[in-house]
Amino acid sequence: LFRSLLHRSLVAAHQVENFRTRIVDGDVWLYEQIHGGSAVGRGNGTIGLGHYQFYARIDDFVREAAIELDRVRQRDDIERYPEANLIRYSVLPWFDFTSLSHARDLSHADSAPRITFGKITEADGRCTMPVSIHAHHALADGLHVAQFVDKFQRLLDNPDSAPS
Repeated sequence: LFRSLLHRSLVAAHQVENFRTRIVDGDVWLYEQIHGGSAVGRGNGTIGLGHYQFYARIDDFVREAAIELDRVRQRDDIERYPEANLIRYSVLPWFDFTSLSHARDLSHADSAPRITFGKITEADGRCTMPVSIHAHHALADGLHVAQFVDKFQRLLDNPDSAPS
């Protein structure tokens, strides 16, 4: 489920220019392609960082993301993705939330969006999932977040409309 959400989210992000824009060394960069990154839990209670190359086809993305997850779980260090062309993801499947704040090291310049998926709940035959979206306000505002949410929701509602 995580890999599917990640893929649909990245497809939507590629359709909103502001989600591909970053500030690098004081300059604004528009990336043609962005990737995903997330913390990966390990059996010993530590975490690593996974980096998921974007593939338009979900089967390619899911396959390669599974390989990356296994690779990170086998390591005992933290590899940081050196480029700015990614979205940082978190998943909190244990609880529903209405608000979320991300810890941040302000001494490190980072304009990558942060997207967090929460617990999926079902009520009256309808499933819902909270999604928190943090974006650098110089690069994206409410309109751009709304465009992303609309595209992401459409991909969730009609999964066959995504690149296959």
